[in-house]
Amino acid sequence: MAGIALTGIVYAVTHRRIANWQLWPVFGSLSLVFLLHLIQGLNTDAANIGDYGKDVVLQLPFLLLPLAFWLLPALPGRYLRGLWLLLVAMTLLAAVGATINYLLHASAINESYLHSKVLPTEPDHIRFSLLITLAIVAGALLLAHDAVRQAWRPWVIGAIVALALFLHLLAVRSGEMTFYALGGLAILWLVLRKRQWKQAGMLAAVMVLLPVLSFVAFPTFRNKVYNTQEDVGKVKQTNSSEGKNFSIAARVYSYKAALAIWSDNKLVGVSKADLESEMAKRYAKLYPEMGSEFYIQPHNQYLYNLAAYGALGLLVFCVGLFYPAWWARRKHAPLLLAQYVSIALSFLVEYTLETQIGLAFVVFFLLLALQGSLPSEEQDPAWRPA
Repeated sequence: MAGIALTGIVYAVTHRRIANWQLWPVFGSLSLVFLLHLIQGLNTDAANIGDYGKDVVLQLPFLLLPLAFWLLPALPGRYLRGLWLLLVAMTLLAAVGATINYLLHASAINESYLHSKVLPTEPDHIRFSLLITLAIVAGALLLAHDAVRQAWRPWVIGAIVALALFLHLLAVRSGEMTFYALGGLAILWLVLRKRQWKQAGMLAAVMVLLPVLSFVAFPTFRNKVYNTQEDVGKVKQTNSSEGKNFSIAARVYSYKAALAIWSDNKLVGVSKADLESEMAKRYAKLYPEMGSEFYIQPHNQYLYNLAAYGALGLLVFCVGLFYPAWWARRKHAPLLLAQYVSIALSFLVEYTLETQIGLAFVVFFLLLALQGSLPSEEQDPAWRPA
């Protein structure tokens, strides 16, 4: 990311031009998120100023990457197609490695799924599942737009099928929720816009049969279903002593603690650096029987920001992050839409932007998908992935 930023600066200085000058609102809106983090220093306790500094460094992608893509001209279509195919290839390679590891330790991994654990992956399983879903979408769109060489098409089809099966072997709720949401949108698109009833029916059949077959064939998927049913049951219990060990129940506890913080600090929140200590206070009040080792941050990016930055900060965050989608609303940009759907849904169950890999997934792939909608002087008859 630093290399991309440096490339943009060198290009702007060398050519004495900003390639996308007129699009400053699109790229500048993303930098609003960094600005939101930066000004939180005014609302941070002195004891937590070190954590504030770490957060500013962590959030630098929201400053550096939009700046770089603003300074640089739009990538040629062949580069974009190559990059998205590279994503498909790399996620497939990582999935093969994780599958080999699963086959070597199948019984232990299958058992772990009954205890809210998952198959080890690199990167972490949640972001990895989202990357797999994005790779599936990218590969499918490249095929649908005839943007893949004829000799490569069977390989890309095979990669998509393998990744879809692995996604169900991995059985991570975030990735599967995004996968089926995007599949539903694709069906609606085929029916309402393209009037392609046969293709829509075939896709719908796949969406129905895939989880059924996965339940029969993959112990990890089956155990995740059982674990989820038990997990949801723990949410209904008033005593948190058991639910603290289950991911969904623990998330609900964190949501209630975050809402308690917001109810006392509705406009500007408590600042991100102070959030951990404030969450500990609410946990101690709401769940006195729970030990501090089970305290977690709110696993919902919207609630996380609401508690940290208040209603005003959440509004700035949403406008800054989602404005490029509004700008591209009249353009044919299915990859950008898919990435925004992935982001918006992941925010419901994770604080995606509070880790380096989460930031990279959100910011880089948003900007890469945005490239296909930027003005380009290249005369390329093939589809520019957008």
